Amino acid sequence: MKRYGGLILLLAGAALALIGLLQGQYDSVLAKAVRICLECVGIG
Repeated sequence: MKRYGGLILLLAGAALALIGLLQGQYDSVLAKAVRICLECVGIG
């Protein structure tokens, strides 16, 4: 079972990412990431 731990985590992450995309969460996450990056650079 230990051999498949990484594969299980990879599949779980892919499934959760797909669920997030289907729910339309991509736009809000991208907007937050852009805002954070601009604040780090000092523009925002």
